[in-house]
Amino acid sequence: MIKTSALRLGVAALALASAVATAGAADKPLAGTTLTIASQNDQFAAVIAKLAPQFEEKTGATVKVDILDYGSLLTKTQADFVGHTKSYDLITMDIVWAGQYAENGYTVDLTELMKRDAAELQIDDIYPATIQYIGQYNGKQVAFPFAGYAAVMAYRKDLLDAAGIKVPETAEDFVEAAIKLTDPSKKIYGFVANGQKGAAVAQDWLQYNAQLGGSVLDASGKPALNSDANVASLKIYKELFDKAAPPGAVDYDWGGREESFRQGLVALMETWSVGAPGYYDPSMSKIVDTVGITYTPVGKGLPLKYGLGGWGMAINADLDKEKQEAAWSFIKWLVSPEVQKEMNMNGAGSYIRKSTLADPELNAKYPFLPVIAKSFENADGDYRPRIPQYPEIQDLLGTAVNAVLVGNTDPKAALDEAQAQAEKLF
Repeated sequence: MIKTSALRLGVAALALASAVATAGAADKPLAGTTLTIASQNDQFAAVIAKLAPQFEEKTGATVKVDILDYGSLLTKTQADFVGHTKSYDLITMDIVWAGQYAENGYTVDLTELMKRDAAELQIDDIYPATIQYIGQYNGKQVAFPFAGYAAVMAYRKDLLDAAGIKVPETAEDFVEAAIKLTDPSKKIYGFVANGQKGAAVAQDWLQYNAQLGGSVLDASGKPALNSDANVASLKIYKELFDKAAPPGAVDYDWGGREESFRQGLVALMETWSVGAPGYYDPSMSKIVDTVGITYTPVGKGLPLKYGLGGWGMAINADLDKEKQEAAWSFIKWLVSPEVQKEMNMNGAGSYIRKSTLADPELNAKYPFLPVIAKSFENADGDYRPRIPQYPEIQDLLGTAVNAVLVGNTDPKAALDEAQAQAEKLF
């Protein structure tokens, strides 16, 4: 009798253990899965790494975040795609890589997954421009937006007030104010932008170029790097560097540009909204009480469009279906309203949702969020053309524009040479 009871107790214990294990597996559906992310080293990267344990706790998946600079991210992920080595499961994709990803089939087309999980994603709460531009190309959704940036103008309220100058509303006003506000004897400069050869100067000049009515493609989609409008805008960019920029700005990339503004050397700067939280952080900024954020000024008579940039999360197309679903689960978690708010409370500076930009707690912390919201509603995500040839065009412009800034190269001659090279890409 005792043996029978013991046997029954043993069987019951085994059944209970099995039930607990089954329940545990159900609670942690991705237990045993590892997801490796190749991430750009923007502000969101450290925040994703910080919050990833929450996803691990929820699903059981281990998440590794490999944080890379822009050049390394591009080269390492390209090698992974081409070599089919599956080093990365998820990849942060710059808005301008969409054409290249779509043409080469590097990443999973998320269109059907988005339709299937539209309710869970709360698509209506996401700005359409972020979905359209950050990851969509020729009908394929090669990445899902998680970090939208608006092009904005940061300015020093105290310096403008002291000079009796209104906040510039047009590109023409911007140029005039930048030159007037420059006073090297006081180490105050009216303007700063990227001047460094390569992607840095190309990307910054393209923003100014669009605001002044220029475009590097014609109406048929062919290169038009040396158009009259582009030559004119490059002359203005050169004038700003010569008359209003800090010494050494021709060597600045994003970090140098941002630091010069945070340290109080510069009155006006066009930038990505992702950097704005840092201006209000006294641990890194000397202008916490004097900074303002507004819309980028466009040329007189031109449509009010504001540059859109940012990053999508893409899934490596070489993954098997089960791993793709695991990666998609991470994306859905990352873009959820709750995680998006927490990311931005932690300073990620990355927005895609209407509810996030309207959140009272975030608005109390970051008073510039309405500017981002309006910019997203009037977004131009194609001023840097998202075509497969963009990386090569960026290289050509990065050389041409820098040559104009650092030497005596004529803007038209520099763009003529770039145009001749660009035509070979088409």
